[in-house]
Amino acid sequence: MTSERTDENAPEVAQLSSQNRLKNLSALLEEFGQMREAIESELGKVVVGQRQAIKEILAAIFTRGHCLLEGVPGLAKTLTVSTIAKILDVSFRRIQFTPDLTPSDITGATILEEDAQGKRSFRFVEGPVFTNILLADEINRTPPKTQSALLQAMQEREVTIGNQTYRLPEPFLVVATQNPIDQEGTYPLPEAQLDRFMFNVKIDYPTLEEEEKILTATTRGEIAVPNKLLNAKILLGMQRLVSSVAVGPYVIQYATRLVRATRPTDSSAPDFIRELVDWGAGPRAGQYLINGGKAFAAMDGRFSVSIEDVKAAALPVLRKRIGANFQAQAEGMTVDAIIAKLLETVPTPKIEKFQK
Repeated sequence: MTSERTDENAPEVAQLSSQNRLKNLSALLEEFGQMREAIESELGKVVVGQRQAIKEILAAIFTRGHCLLEGVPGLAKTLTVSTIAKILDVSFRRIQFTPDLTPSDITGATILEEDAQGKRSFRFVEGPVFTNILLADEINRTPPKTQSALLQAMQEREVTIGNQTYRLPEPFLVVATQNPIDQEGTYPLPEAQLDRFMFNVKIDYPTLEEEEKILTATTRGEIAVPNKLLNAKILLGMQRLVSSVAVGPYVIQYATRLVRATRPTDSSAPDFIRELVDWGAGPRAGQYLINGGKAFAAMDGRFSVSIEDVKAAALPVLRKRIGANFQAQAEGMTVDAIIAKLLETVPTPKIEKFQK
């Protein structure tokens, strides 16, 4: 009799369990949103403005994605990244990329040591890549041979030296910077390297009011010190929480349509894509659109991704994954403008009406 009553009540117990999980998830996401606001508040003590760029950088961090920051010199790119690392209280290394940098300067090297008894042995000395947040400053100032030293680290989160493979610490993120207007002595990143970055974040000039605040704060000689709010363990937990955010089939359909519409050879591509674009985004762009949408939803305290979340991730994800041709340049159509037009053109999937 007892087992029968248990079987009869099983659906109710399962429903209660499901409701409890939703309540717990809702509470966790609310706490997550509050923590994100606290991080931005602490960051605001040091960095003035750049709200959208900061939101995109944090979204990448919360989804284990790498970031490429582009902006003219003096817009606090390096300061923003180093300050975020201090607030998150994780290990941080900065590499200044130069033409004479070698791969071993990034990954580390095996050296021959001799002890007091004269016995020789090889020992691996870790390079700066063994950290939680790696800032690759002016990454396009070093040749492709050295740039490629980050490929395995960014994709597999490990480094192979000789016949030995070493795991990188968790979490591991690469944030790279480059100056878009400086072309002398630079080496453009290969497409395979660009594809490793989840977001391409544009750092723009500050507004008039923000620039006045910057000049006031920086000329006083006062140094603001942000508080440490997290650690590596908590950050890993936040990343797991973001990965658990629900994604409906209609959101996935929209992300798929959007990515396929960037390819001029695809039957679904609009006419202006066929005319203005040489090559479009690959499947990894769709993965990053979904992950970026998860981060934006979680940062707003929501446990499901909306179409608007995917649209918010479209610019930073697709910027470096669409190749505009000469005709686009002649017509003054930038990649950002093409993406904006694409967002207006690609229809959202129709939700089927419930039929009794």
